[in-house]
Amino acid sequence: MKDTSVPGRTIVIGDSCMALREALEGASSIRKCIDTVMLGDYVDRGPASRGVIERIIQLGDECNLVPLMGNHEIMLLAALDRPDDVDIWMRCGGAATIASYGDSLKNFPSEHTQFLYRCRRFHETDRQLFFHANYLFDVPADRQPDAIAFWHHLTIHLPAPHNSGKTVFVGHTPQSSGEVLDLGHVLCVDTYCFGGGWLTAMEVDTREIWQADRLGRVRK
Repeated sequence: MKDTSVPGRTIVIGDSCMALREALEGASSIRKCIDTVMLGDYVDRGPASRGVIERIIQLGDECNLVPLMGNHEIMLLAALDRPDDVDIWMRCGGAATIASYGDSLKNFPSEHTQFLYRCRRFHETDRQLFFHANYLFDVPADRQPDAIAFWHHLTIHLPAPHNSGKTVFVGHTPQSSGEVLDLGHVLCVDTYCFGGGWLTAMEVDTREIWQADRLGRVRK
């Protein structure tokens, strides 16, 4: 869905964990007048998936929140629909998510389900495109195949500049260095928070960043 709001500052947040609050702390002074685009994978990234979703829902009251769907949210929704067919999800962190909901998806609040269904496939502004994982350079944003947009790491498919001329922001491909991968036409802001790196919030025009680790320690 293309953004038709008044142009303003936009912050993008990589694959998320409980460091969300701390990573945004430095951005609080401008948060009221910006879009905050989140790139997905809010669950399965540690023991606090429920708390992450609750924090994101709260964040929606503080800014113009644009949450994208990640492949882990796709697996969670499939598990909610087919609770007896969760083997793949369990191998991808699903057990930690279930534990955060009291060891049963029967405890999954309807408000959280509604949030997941509100998550977008992509986001587009006048100058940027946002996907969870990847894209095909010659395919419009609203026609990107699921396998690419949600599942393909940049190490599998490194795309050319999108033919719209817009800069693309993605997550999904963890950068073990803890640094944003900036290739000019595409930036990856998954900076490996769940694996000991950082959660990154980046202002998309100035490229200013705020980072915190999974314990909430802010990077200086």
